[in-house]
Amino acid sequence: MAFGCISPGARPLAQAIRRSSAPIFAALFAANGIPVAATDPVALMLFPEMDANADVPEITTACWGILGKSPDSLMCASARMVVKRKGAARPAALACTLLAHDPQFELGASLAEASRPVALNHPHCAKFCVLGGAACSR
Repeated sequence: MAFGCISPGARPLAQAIRRSSAPIFAALFAANGIPVAATDPVALMLFPEMDANADVPEITTACWGILGKSPDSLMCASARMVVKRKGAARPAALACTLLAHDPQFELGASLAEASRPVALNHPHCAKFCVLGGAACSR
């Protein structure tokens, strides 16, 4: 795994991808009568490719300062998703919508059990949320 931090300069790439894909999504939505504004990042959330095996930089303590972020600013610090999986005896409280199939991020059967800190040690944490600047809660 690579160590270090990538500057917020990666965000303009994500913005460029959104700008270039917006006309395609707009045409698709118009053709199918879907009332979604393709240029609105809140109305249309574009996710990057999520490869859990991808080599991503480790987020060091220094990275948070460079990026002007705090671990507390991420959705997983204060929100939980409760799911009842098919065939499961009980629901499960999860730390993140992107990590629904990773048992490490299943925090218990109730919100009370799940109200604890979450380690940001999954490749999606770094690639999507921290370095990518994205948030599911927008």
